[in-house]
Amino acid sequence: MTEVFLDWKRSLRQLLEIYETHRGPLYIFYPALFIFFVFLNIACYWWAMFTAFPDMINTYYFKTQFPVGILGALFDSLSFFVTIYIIRRALEARSHSEYVAHLSIDLFIAILATIWVVYVFTISGWLVKLFEASPTDLAERARRYERMVVDAAANPTENLRNIYFGLVMGVSAMIPTTLHFGMFAHSVWKHRARKRVVPE
Repeated sequence: MTEVFLDWKRSLRQLLEIYETHRGPLYIFYPALFIFFVFLNIACYWWAMFTAFPDMINTYYFKTQFPVGILGALFDSLSFFVTIYIIRRALEARSHSEYVAHLSIDLFIAILATIWVVYVFTISGWLVKLFEASPTDLAERARRYERMVVDAAANPTENLRNIYFGLVMGVSAMIPTTLHFGMFAHSVWKHRARKRVVPE
């Protein structure tokens, strides 16, 4: 198992070196990263809308995509730098358990992103209504979305479309966790391939 972790850390270190080598100045990189996440969040938004709620697509939801994209990108772009910090600390870890513990923080960030999605839609809808000159109560909107989340947790089979929608909207925040699991799986596969007996 030690070889698996060594290979995993080696792959992660190479990825970090690629980032640090090609990132360029932060004042150029961060706006580009932010714009990338804006478009990614908008793409996920429409993916979720067309596959989960195609009957609800209208002018209101067209307007909602813009604050959703911007607020989602704000979380994703900032959490990106948290992930880079976590990776650096993980690579300095002296034990396998410490290494995994550091990388597991990204899973916590993905969970936070799910909660953030609720507030994104609360604020986005409120902003759209505000610009339409038909403002709604922000606190009431927040309570309504919170009730939806509680209901989805209590009755998941009756809220499959809402759960699916939330998972699709959380795709961008799941990238680091997915990357870690992918690297680990690749290291396990390489280790098993090396141990496989090749017939003569």
